[in-house]
Amino acid sequence: MEPDWKNLGFGYMPTDYNVRTYYRNGKWGQLEISSSEYINIHMAATSLHYGQESFEGMKAYMGKDGRIRIFRWMDNAARMRSSAEGIKLAVVPDELFYEAIVKAVQLNRRFVPPYGTGASLYIRPLLIGTGAEVGVKPAKEYLFVVFVTPVGPYFKDGFKPVDMMICRDFDRAAPLGTGHIKVGGNYAASMSSMEKAHSFGYASALYLDAKEKKYIDEAGPANFFGIRNNTYVTPDSHSILPSITNKSLQMLAADMGMKVEKRRVPVEELGLFEEAGACGTAAVISPIGKIFDPVTEKLYTLCRNGEPGAISTKLYHKLIDIQYGDSTDKFNWISFID
Repeated sequence: MEPDWKNLGFGYMPTDYNVRTYYRNGKWGQLEISSSEYINIHMAATSLHYGQESFEGMKAYMGKDGRIRIFRWMDNAARMRSSAEGIKLAVVPDELFYEAIVKAVQLNRRFVPPYGTGASLYIRPLLIGTGAEVGVKPAKEYLFVVFVTPVGPYFKDGFKPVDMMICRDFDRAAPLGTGHIKVGGNYAASMSSMEKAHSFGYASALYLDAKEKKYIDEAGPANFFGIRNNTYVTPDSHSILPSITNKSLQMLAADMGMKVEKRRVPVEELGLFEEAGACGTAAVISPIGKIFDPVTEKLYTLCRNGEPGAISTKLYHKLIDIQYGDSTDKFNWISFID
């Protein structure tokens, strides 16, 4: 059956094929095409025991012209390389990364949502340690796999304000830990706090810095930004994942004539922002309506009329218009898949 493209959630839907390659004897093998959704893995694999695992998230978009676009793939390749170096995985060369994502999209072209539906094809590159080790050490063998799945908006209401709760009793990542790279352990560490926020009726958790609990860190699985006095402000911290979406929004904001500041953001500054949002590949921008601090019992209202702010809205549309090919890509962010 044809998927209901306009009502897709953000979840997994089986597609036809994935692509994979193994690192053995000090080198990567040839790409293999598989129709299986499963991986045969040794019970002593380092990814299962010691968290030797990294992944990326990116999307393919169908344009009005019928051409498929991918967005800033080189940044994803570079971030996966950084993650691999950070936890001693075999590094995936850029050319292999590109070949794999292109092949995965081409083989599943029928799952790329049509233009105008607001949906996209999510691309998930995954790198795991498959070699068997009982001692704590890097594996000697690795698997790099790319699968795809069509997705709708990350939050069910799409580009609408969501409310968040500050979680002071949880840390997403340690100051000198792995917060700056995209590894599974960071997300595992966030699940308890995310569930707590959900149980209180909030869409996501907002984290403060682990050392002093004074500064904004990440907004759930996304980067935080705030708008005040025609300035785009986003936190600067070693424990924050460098979001490709956030980097893009910073460039778009500067192009709009705004000032851009990447710096420490004290939690008290939440009361000064005219708008705020969480940004990342999955959601693009999720405008933040309210942020509640259960310790101080303070409620920060960031969407005064219940609608996304004007600047967040403009940034959102500028970015997705480039991704779908509806406006000129003056930054050379887009690559085509034929």
